[in-house]
Amino acid sequence: MEMVSLGKTGLTVSRIGFGGIPIQRINAEGTAELFARLLECGVNYIDTARGYTVSEGYIGHAVEKLGCRSRLVLATKSMARDYAGMKADIERSLKNLRTDYIDLYQIHNPNMAQLKTALADGGALGALVKAKEQGRIGHIGITAHGLDVFEEALELDVFETIMFPYNIVETQGAELIARCNRAGKAFIAMKPLAGGAIQDAAAAMRFLLSNPDVTVAIPGMYLESEIELNTSLTSDPLTEDELRRIETIRSKLTGNFCRRCGYCAPCTVGINIPSVFLFHGYLERYGLEDWARGRYDALTMKASDCIGCGECESRCPYHLPIRDMLKEAAKDFGK
Repeated sequence: MEMVSLGKTGLTVSRIGFGGIPIQRINAEGTAELFARLLECGVNYIDTARGYTVSEGYIGHAVEKLGCRSRLVLATKSMARDYAGMKADIERSLKNLRTDYIDLYQIHNPNMAQLKTALADGGALGALVKAKEQGRIGHIGITAHGLDVFEEALELDVFETIMFPYNIVETQGAELIARCNRAGKAFIAMKPLAGGAIQDAAAAMRFLLSNPDVTVAIPGMYLESEIELNTSLTSDPLTEDELRRIETIRSKLTGNFCRRCGYCAPCTVGINIPSVFLFHGYLERYGLEDWARGRYDALTMKASDCIGCGECESRCPYHLPIRDMLKEAAKDFGK
């Protein structure tokens, strides 16, 4: 396993990390078995979140059962935007993960308005800084889906790591990822398989590993076979065969895959179009129906609220049939 520095944090991490979303499909004992194999394969970077239902708890069980806390770099995140909410979430994470410190705690996917709230007096950042001073967390990071938030985070010294979607078909952040590296901030690539849309996992992971600007890639894993594959890959330059496979994947997904760039906004009736497609992907490909439906249900406006005006399609740089895709999501979610 290739080991790298996590930006300027002083932490050394495996180039392949563990994405903690899919373990919601198994159980605590299954997670402990999975972690035993992760350790054997040299994976030490563990990603989870408060929002991943049982994920923190399962990971905590595995860490305690295997007695492996000192061998891991634990990273989690919270969608709290205010001081009190973030403080409470940090305490929940510590309890769930069964540890007295968390290596990296991240503000989870804020939009620009939410980021301003988190950074203001009484905001979530204050709770993170306080927890860091107390030794409860080691470092502070941020995750994002919007390029505007990514660019803003690059200018803020408080964030030592930035997580953003990056894969064969979602390359809209490539320039910012390179800037991230030059700024000494660690870049964490989420959605390496585009939420399960990319079936050729080997090509997808090699695409990431061959890019030196990617510090850590965090594929979601819940099967030992996935660990075996992901940890067998190298960061060597892509071969001609791999380049051909990558182009084939791009050509197949170009017409119906949302990159969550946000250019479709604002929707005439207020639908959060990228979120609808994100949750629809979890429903279709991840096998996490309850989790996907819970997040979809929390949206103020649903896919079925689309009035078919087509304004979003005129702004989409990938020329997606957004109205048809919303109809499909509304059908599958039942609303």
